[in-house]
Amino acid sequence: MILSPSFGRCAAIAAVACVCMPAARAELPMVELGAGMYRIEAELAHTDPTRQLGLMNRKSMPLQHGMVFVFTQDARHCMWMKNTLIPLSVAFMDRDGRILNIADMQPQSEESHCAAAPARFALEMNAGWFASRGLGAGTVIRGIDRLPAGR
Repeated sequence: MILSPSFGRCAAIAAVACVCMPAARAELPMVELGAGMYRIEAELAHTDPTRQLGLMNRKSMPLQHGMVFVFTQDARHCMWMKNTLIPLSVAFMDRDGRILNIADMQPQSEESHCAAAPARFALEMNAGWFASRGLGAGTVIRGIDRLPAGR
């Protein structure tokens, strides 16, 4: 292999670029949930940093995947879609995993979508996931009782 005189300079630039690039998204723990006869593989967002980042900057999400948000207390929590590139539906749930309400959310919107009553959890899935399966208010999401407390 013959190297040009500028190889060293290019290698140095490449090394700096690698150091300056943001680290890849940390892998979040996966949990298994259920709704009716459907299995859900959900990433767990139970800390302030993971709840704040949510599904931002993702270009796609597999069909049966989602993200479950665990809050530290029951409240009328709200979600928005700033820097979120895929359309989502969010189900707000009480401490027993019962869906309170579902909101459809558009990508890159700062519109707030809030729980209809005090909620402890929120489950984001691809847009229309709940409706296409006939799941709505009153449906219980299984597996919520196995989630760690929010912190």
